[in-house]
This record gives sequence, structure tokens and C-alpha cells, in this order.
Amino acid sequence: MKRKHQRLILGLAALAAIGGASGLALSALQDQAAFFYTPGDVATKNPPIGKAVRLGGMVEAGSLTRLSDGVTISFVVADKDARVPVRFTGVAPDLFKEGSGVVAEGKFTGDGGFVADNLLAKHDERYMPPEIADKMPSADTLAR
Repeated sequence: MKRKHQRLILGLAALAAIGGASGLALSALQDQAAFFYTPGDVATKNPPIGKAVRLGGMVEAGSLTRLSDGVTISFVVADKDARVPVRFTGVAPDLFKEGSGVVAEGKFTGDGGFVADNLLAKHDERYMPPEIADKMPSADTLAR
């Protein structure tokens, strides 16, 4: 085999290896990506049931209840358009309270609820990105 052919085969093999590695990396990232939904998105789209996603909104005033086991809480995440019941078992963040912003990481259930594995409490409701600000009610709107 000539040297020219050897270089061509080596170059093609390198391109195939790079393409295969890129395909595997994209596949892994797509499976691990956690999508973000607001309650309004849940009402208009069919969220994936049983797949890890994030649900963000405001904790509706008067919806927070603690179950008798002492570690499970249920509450409602709401925005201007819809409400989603959420259940979380574990230790809630110190800043988590009614009327505050929350991002819950977990999975949607078949009955329209959400089971959270992790809660992220927002510490400041005054700033929101413009594309989300018009979808979220203020804390005093939910308190009414």
C-alpha cells in the first residue's frame, strides 16, 4: 500500500472516531438535560411523565401542608395561568415558604401532579428575566 493511501485511511478513521465520539456525547447530554416548565406550560403542553424535569413558579398562599410523617410536604406551584400540585419528601430549604418562588426538580405523575426530589427556593422575587416575568404573578397576587 502506498503512503498516500495509508494517510487517507488514517484520516478517514480519525474522522469516523471524532464523529462517533460526538454522537455519543450528544446522546448522553440529551438524556441528562432537565427541561423547565411553568404551570402554564403544563396546562398547554403534555409534559413527559416519569422523566426528570424542573417545575418553576410561586408557592400558592395557603397551599402548604405538612403530612404526619414529618418529612413530606405538599403545596401548589402556580403562575398566572395554572396550578400544579407538588409533593416533596425531605428537608425543605430555609427560604422555602408560601408566596415565594420555587424551582422543583422531579417528575410528573399520571394524575397531573408532580413529585419533587429537590427544591430550590428563590431568595429575591424582585428580579425575573423579562421572558418569565410576564408569566409569573407577584407574591401579593397569590396571597389574595
